[in-house]
Amino acid sequence: MAYHLLERDRDGGRTLGQRLGLAMEAIGHCSRCRDFSEAGMCPICASSARDGHLLCVVESPADRLAIEQATGYRGLYFVLQGRLSPLDGIGPRELGLDRLVARLAEGRVQELIIATNPTVEGEATAHYLAQIARQHKVRPSRIAHGVPLGGELEYIDRGTLSHAFGSRSEVPD
Repeated sequence: MAYHLLERDRDGGRTLGQRLGLAMEAIGHCSRCRDFSEAGMCPICASSARDGHLLCVVESPADRLAIEQATGYRGLYFVLQGRLSPLDGIGPRELGLDRLVARLAEGRVQELIIATNPTVEGEATAHYLAQIARQHKVRPSRIAHGVPLGGELEYIDRGTLSHAFGSRSEVPD
């Protein structure tokens, strides 16, 4: 993008730079869920149409957006802005887990939907979040991972296939 702007659209590059500067000043974090927001509370947290009994934890604002666009989920969110990674110095404090604990302690949330990525750090974060939920008598659940819809087993990598096989569930009637 930088080469394109330098070669063909320097005025557009200047405009983009100004707009990015304004965005960096105007956009902060929602006081409730930690997602990006121009206001103190984002529109999702401020909405009375959302189900406050469901709280979905995601690693990033992009993950939250993907869930919003692809599903009919109508609960609330908590955005970690990362995942536990002790080697990188990212612990519970950096992820705002004290705020998550405070939300769970309010007693309204009944289910904590853990939607972290299926990486080593994401799985460790999911395990930690499930422990926190159980301590507050909240049911933890984990989004499914495994074989993609329309995928063929012979083309699935071994780790994904192993996880999907180990996480199999009963077929309903």
